[in-house]
Amino acid sequence: MRMPSSSSLPSPIRRLLGSLALSPRVEAPAAAMSSPAEEEEQEGAATSDGGRGGGGGRALSYGEAEYWDARYVEEGGAPYDWYQRYAALRPFVRRFAPPESRVLVIGCGSALMSEDMVDDGYVEIMNIDISSVVIEMMRKKHFNIPQLQYVQMDVRDMSIFLDESFDCAIDKGTLDSLMCGVGAPLSAAQMVLEVERLLKPGGVFMLITYGDPSVRVPHLNQPGCNWKIVLYILPRPGFKGETKRCVLDPVPMTESGRLPDGFVLEDPDSHYIYVCKKVQGLTGTSSPSISHIDKQDTAE
Repeated sequence: MRMPSSSSLPSPIRRLLGSLALSPRVEAPAAAMSSPAEEEEQEGAATSDGGRGGGGGRALSYGEAEYWDARYVEEGGAPYDWYQRYAALRPFVRRFAPPESRVLVIGCGSALMSEDMVDDGYVEIMNIDISSVVIEMMRKKHFNIPQLQYVQMDVRDMSIFLDESFDCAIDKGTLDSLMCGVGAPLSAAQMVLEVERLLKPGGVFMLITYGDPSVRVPHLNQPGCNWKIVLYILPRPGFKGETKRCVLDPVPMTESGRLPDGFVLEDPDSHYIYVCKKVQGLTGTSSPSISHIDKQDTAE
């Protein structure tokens, strides 16, 4: 889909984009955001470039709806998958969430992932995003696919959903975006606690991120959360180097939630996949994901 030029947009939208001083899209999301080692000390620093300069633009963080609304208007709804496409993530998704799972896709944006999952047999996928602009675009695009639902929502407050109502939640990039915004630790805590609340016992939260365990595990292990976390590491798309280990093999972590001493990444820009299983509780309906995982563990 060809993206419209700014001159072809209606005047009110051109004014909105100008006031936000929206920076161009970068193809490597990690390059636009703080590096994992820097993000804690640069909280709130990653905003639209022009907001720090002239033109009177107001700096907006990745956690604000206005930033994403303007960005999706500028891009005209062109499909874009952050980090990894479904083809690369499929072995992990299929392993930990069978097709009959009720899936929550967090920060869906204009990605093709949910559409690809439906093509792969998934029957119920709830997509949420903070941007009302992209949600309306995706509703119109997929109006004839009943397996896909789209709702505008802030992941930090998903109170519209009942407790323990999903089998699996998938995020690739939303937590990272919040970590680049103002009040990052609080935003991360709100998101993780809401995801934990929505998952059935035994359900799985699959987090795809550029953040290594030293900067992600502390946010996942919020007080009140009880996860069994398994880590996988996947080279970025297009990586040409040699990968000696099988990407489907779990990567061990220390008791403090870090990579082992001496562990070397073949691709320094790899993506980390945290598979967080909500530990089975004493009450509530068990998710089909837990029996699916147990079968996989037994088979291994």
